[in-house]
Amino acid sequence: MTVENVQKKTVLVFGATGQQGGAVASALLSDGWGVRAFVRDTNSIKSRLLADAGADLVCGDLSDPDSVRVAMCGVFGVFSIQPSSGQGDVYGVTDEQEIRYGKMVADIAVEQKVKHLVYTSVGAAGKGPTGLGHFDSKTEIENHIRGLDICFTIIRPAAFMELLLLPGMGLDQNKFTFFIRPEQSFQVIAAQDIGKIVGVIFNRPTRFSERTIEIAGDEITGNALQQALTEAAGKDILYQRFDNALLTENDFLGRLAAVIDDGRCAGNADLTALRNEFGHLLSLKEWLDGPGREAFRAALSTSSSQVKLR
Repeated sequence: MTVENVQKKTVLVFGATGQQGGAVASALLSDGWGVRAFVRDTNSIKSRLLADAGADLVCGDLSDPDSVRVAMCGVFGVFSIQPSSGQGDVYGVTDEQEIRYGKMVADIAVEQKVKHLVYTSVGAAGKGPTGLGHFDSKTEIENHIRGLDICFTIIRPAAFMELLLLPGMGLDQNKFTFFIRPEQSFQVIAAQDIGKIVGVIFNRPTRFSERTIEIAGDEITGNALQQALTEAAGKDILYQRFDNALLTENDFLGRLAAVIDDGRCAGNADLTALRNEFGHLLSLKEWLDGPGREAFRAALSTSSSQVKLR
């Protein structure tokens, strides 16, 4: 990897115990960066694993700007991610809180003279109001960052491959239910490739300054998803789209299906250009055969009830 005259120092990683932040922390540590992990509980299992891997833990809370300011003091870069209001009761974060936290992290990065801010958004951002707060909140944070005097890069990941293993999709019943139509294109990305991409960005800040990059590793259809799941399972897995009656009855699911159908949440990444800039990115088949294999096998055998997405 070519380093663009950057002395590798320390990156403050928010969400370091989550999927994206964890992948970023791992990629940066592997590449020789110092990682300062912003966590709420330094004694949690995930936090201790981070420390064992070489990260420095700093205890803080996004509701406490002073703790963010202390954590950010002296770092070269910041990887910014906030709990998403779309995660329901997992974090209990409202749209307004997510926006406030995202703007606050960026403002403090300017105040602390951070050299490079990388903000992770979502594929549907910047494409007009969606009516889904956890998408539109990220558009507002993006716009705020663009108005600041700081070197920044915004990434917009496609749907995580890990999303396919959420409980309730029916894998334990030899079927899989999701939003895409049988012939509809839909982009996905492995969480570890988000880490890989962010690592390259921090290594080459000038190249990626003031860029907004749609990122994905593969493009599939409902039919292709059925084939990939069937091959990985070694038995037939039937793919089906959520029933129209459910999408009509459940406003959240219906709105989400709509922004997938109109393309705003289906993924718009240039896969060829991404591979030219960031190297090989995992296809869904490679992920199912590799990093996702254990979790996929567990999903096949774990009994689950009807999906409960808000």
